[in-house]
Amino acid sequence: MEWQTDVLASPADNAQVEGDDPSTFTAINPTVRLGNYTQILRKELSVSGTANATKKAGRGRRELAYQLTKLGKELRLDVERMCVGQNTARSAGSASTPRRSASVLSWIKTNTSFDATSGADPVTADGAVARTDSSATRAFTEAHLKEVLAEIWSNSDEDPDILLVGAKQKQVVSTFTGNATRFVDAAPERLYAAIDRYVGDFSAITIRPDRVVRARDALLINTDLWKLAWLRPISIEELAKTGDTEKRMMIAETTLESRNERGSGGIFDLS
Repeated sequence: MEWQTDVLASPADNAQVEGDDPSTFTAINPTVRLGNYTQILRKELSVSGTANATKKAGRGRRELAYQLTKLGKELRLDVERMCVGQNTARSAGSASTPRRSASVLSWIKTNTSFDATSGADPVTADGAVARTDSSATRAFTEAHLKEVLAEIWSNSDEDPDILLVGAKQKQVVSTFTGNATRFVDAAPERLYAAIDRYVGDFSAITIRPDRVVRARDALLINTDLWKLAWLRPISIEELAKTGDTEKRMMIAETTLESRNERGSGGIFDLS
């Protein structure tokens, strides 16, 4: 799957003489064509006739319907992990290996903070190469967050709107800006011990804990600049019946579209 992306020219001193007729023209920079491979995701189930006919304590639906609902939630989590929970470059696959969609980590290159011991950004900002995780890690600090927010502001006319972090880094963020002294609400026995919104010098972001984001990553995401492009939306296929079982396959084919990685950023190699 392919799409086009572009960048704005840097601000310049622009003052013109009244009535002037231009004799030179700014060269047009062509758009850049980017692409990613669609990834096939699948879940399967087999339910016996007895299990589907038996009434279950505490739930009214038949076993097949219940398990399909459960698989749908699991498949959506797998899609989320494909996007933000793993360090994967795009791959065309082969007859024996599956195609893979590039994850966010292999797109973000311009605005990053990482441990330089052995870590490195992707060679190109097109999803073709995964980032290099450092063998060493460091503590997540507010200085790292401010650094990358400033880089995004300098390199893009867009602002990130969320910071995706795992459980450990979410608790670290809640200690930023001297929040070791908590704010007590007027209501009795209520104590605020978390930061869910960070208002910095350049943008205001929502802090969102994410169960699939790696513990070593903190992703500053502009949600307008990322999209799931579906070749085949999630669907349920009824497989051939063999014996006393009902068989279903839940399948989807999608890829991650990075409209412009300059509007996002990441802090990596966190302990």
